[in-house]
Amino acid sequence: MNLVFDFGAVLIDWQPVRLVAQYFPELTTTSRTAEPLARAIFSHEDWHAFDRGTVTQEEVTERTARRLGLPHAQLHALVSGIGERLAPLDESVAVLVDLVDRRRRRADVSLYYLSNMPVPYARVLEQTHSFLRWFDGGIFSGDVQSVKPEPSIFQLLQTRYALEPGRTLLIDDLQSNVNAAFAMGWQGLQFTSAQQLRSDLDTLIGS
Repeated sequence: MNLVFDFGAVLIDWQPVRLVAQYFPELTTTSRTAEPLARAIFSHEDWHAFDRGTVTQEEVTERTARRLGLPHAQLHALVSGIGERLAPLDESVAVLVDLVDRRRRRADVSLYYLSNMPVPYARVLEQTHSFLRWFDGGIFSGDVQSVKPEPSIFQLLQTRYALEPGRTLLIDDLQSNVNAAFAMGWQGLQFTSAQQLRSDLDTLIGS
């Protein structure tokens, strides 16, 4: 079975509301005020273009500051510091460790990643987190100018590594991406916790 992992909120901690509250405390006195600002920053087409690799970190900072009327220096600090803040989720990485051991013993699983990730953050992950070397391959969106849930990025991973769709499973926190995997003939799991992932994998591929 080919297991394809998302990174953000699956293997890597990603909490945009907390980030916004930290960098803009004067605008986000409660989580109810932080959530709309987080959406305005990270769910806008400008950020999606940054994910896609078609705008730079400097450009997305300038566009977002201008669009939302945010202090440029504070937004620059937030955006430029994200790469260093992308910490592994220990319980999820423990599941990955067990899968790596299973691959070594039984050779019945292969491990890949498919992540919407801007280029600067992808390079930081590669340089600082050794678990990326455990994968048999993978794609960051910023490197290929395509993002989930677009079919093209799924097709690229499938073609690049000769993956058989029916034996390929996407693990992603967003149901829209899981649905896109289904449309490709893949299997899919929406990630909610490491415990849930371990249980679902035991059901699907055995322990």
